[in-house]
Amino acid sequence: MKRDAPHILLVNPWIHDFAAYDFWARPLGLLNLAGILRAHGLRVSLIDCLDRFHPMSPPTDPCARQGRGPYHKTRIATPPGLEEIPRHFCRYGIEPDWFRQDLRAVEKPDLILVTSLMTYWYPGVRETIGVIREIFPGVPLVLGGIYATLCREHAVAHSGADRVFSGNGTGEIFRIVRACTGYSVTPEFDAENLDSHPYPALDLQREIGYVPLLTSRGCPFRCAYCASHFLDSRRMVQSPERVLDEIIHWHSLCGVRDFVFYDDALLINADRHIIPLLEGVIRAGLDIRFHTPNAVHIREIDAALADLMFRSGFRTLRLGLETTAFEKRDSLDRKVTEQEFRQSVACLREAGFRPEQIGAYLLAGLPNQTIEALEASIITVKESGITPIPAYYTPIPHTPLWAQAVQSAHFDIASDPIFTNNAIFPCWPRDFSWQLMARIRHLTRAAA
Repeated sequence: MKRDAPHILLVNPWIHDFAAYDFWARPLGLLNLAGILRAHGLRVSLIDCLDRFHPMSPPTDPCARQGRGPYHKTRIATPPGLEEIPRHFCRYGIEPDWFRQDLRAVEKPDLILVTSLMTYWYPGVRETIGVIREIFPGVPLVLGGIYATLCREHAVAHSGADRVFSGNGTGEIFRIVRACTGYSVTPEFDAENLDSHPYPALDLQREIGYVPLLTSRGCPFRCAYCASHFLDSRRMVQSPERVLDEIIHWHSLCGVRDFVFYDDALLINADRHIIPLLEGVIRAGLDIRFHTPNAVHIREIDAALADLMFRSGFRTLRLGLETTAFEKRDSLDRKVTEQEFRQSVACLREAGFRPEQIGAYLLAGLPNQTIEALEASIITVKESGITPIPAYYTPIPHTPLWAQAVQSAHFDIASDPIFTNNAIFPCWPRDFSWQLMARIRHLTRAAA
């Protein structure tokens, strides 16, 4: 590290919500920036408000449940307008006093970078920034991430950050550093060439129970409910060789067995990407497990790829099905036909995957969607021999479905992202019954 290099503090904020669980969630964007900053001689520190392994927390095995687990939580006041929701509202993550102690324990930073995820989690972002201000008043603080990109004007007005950066910060990070600290850096990597990026600074975490992998950015599809194209307008892909090197690095260095793909389009152009990668994993004889919580595109799965995925160690496979109303889905996406779905499932089952390993996401809570349509999709998925998983719809700005969501929502979702929370089913009728939702859950879990 260079002596005169500034100290950059990176912070992953709290979640405020009715429910939250660590389904392989890591602030990968923040860790990527940390890796880039450190590789260029800057001093970096990380405080993760969602750290499940904080010294003040009860001890827990980072490898249990293959890396997943519950967050520490504290009940807090429900936001105005959501008081009628029959669920407890909580802060998920470390206690505020623990956070203050962690802030006081680090060297005073020259710049603070805070990330953001779900748009409706912004109250947690705001509280996080408020505590940081108590300890480090006057230090420049920049907010980035998904909320900052999708709801920039709201973030500028309500987050408390000095600056709000929208978009992928990888190519702009050194301009931000110079603007906030006066320190100049000449980039030694190509922001548009993922192979040239250093590994994310996963070692800044207290525990590395699993490794998140982002082997590509962007998605060639433009689904009506998804903001992927807005967040990453250009598709970029790492070479299979570079991804394999990273997997071997973390497996050899830290003994990591669980690897989690964060890609939006992992299986696209399979012959040039995922197939050579998995063939390399098999040749290397790696005893590892792969998980795909972000879902994969169904039509890319044939018998050969299904067999390769099974032999290379895929253990948690999520399919982006969304609905089985195939004749009416053109307004949502064009990712898969009924025949493609059934053929892919058959290939996966033939390859050796068990029903509980394969889950099909089904969107629930869409504008104008009926409970009957959702029930029909659940039944169809179960009849195919795999597990239906309801994915509750969140209205997202800058998506084709946003205008329809604004019109159908029984909350003013355009005025405040808090009302887009999928836990409150904002686009289903006001007379929505929580008993009805219990019926859906029962149908999902009941034997086929």
